[in-house]
Amino acid sequence: MLTDNAYSGLNDTHMDVLQEIGNIGAGNAATSLSVMMGTPVDISLPKVNLVGFNEVADVMGGAESIGYGVLVSLEGDIDGMMMFILDKRFAHQILNVLMGGSYENFDELDEISFSAIKEIGNILSASYVNSIAELTGLRINLSVPSVSIDMIGAMLNVPIVKFGAIGDKVLFIEEQFCSNQEVASSHMVLFAEIESLNLILRKLGLM
Repeated sequence: MLTDNAYSGLNDTHMDVLQEIGNIGAGNAATSLSVMMGTPVDISLPKVNLVGFNEVADVMGGAESIGYGVLVSLEGDIDGMMMFILDKRFAHQILNVLMGGSYENFDELDEISFSAIKEIGNILSASYVNSIAELTGLRINLSVPSVSIDMIGAMLNVPIVKFGAIGDKVLFIEEQFCSNQEVASSHMVLFAEIESLNLILRKLGLM
């Protein structure tokens, strides 16, 4: 059973199973985005790693780098948060397809564009959460996504403040999407209470 420094207690077997969940979630996300955009979307095998709080922003270009952040809360049988940091090029590409525009910078976004970003967050979040729910039989609900455009370090402060007590590491998933020969990255950070992590691992037969 995981106790303090929860993520540090994950072993290679745990990580292999979480990697498979990431593979399933990424495949579901690519399929949903393909339908949403009306064009094929391929995705690389996601990389699932344990990353220290202080390293997360560095992996994504530095704490002062600007990005699109989509934060959702996980409710029901587990308590946690998922944050997606979307590559600017990837977000703009999707918006250009959906909105028929030519978005190049953050200043051009309007309310409809923000709604589209929220829907992208819904798709990505639901793809991963549904893969966990299907494999474990757990009931997991998603909150309405909260979208922000800010420095990556600032966006990460919200979940870190709430879930920092679980330890000094988080589950970090990096993936690459390819559409119309354009390749861009998406990063997902999972925060969960220790009891929720234990429940997921128990349902997967790992405890």
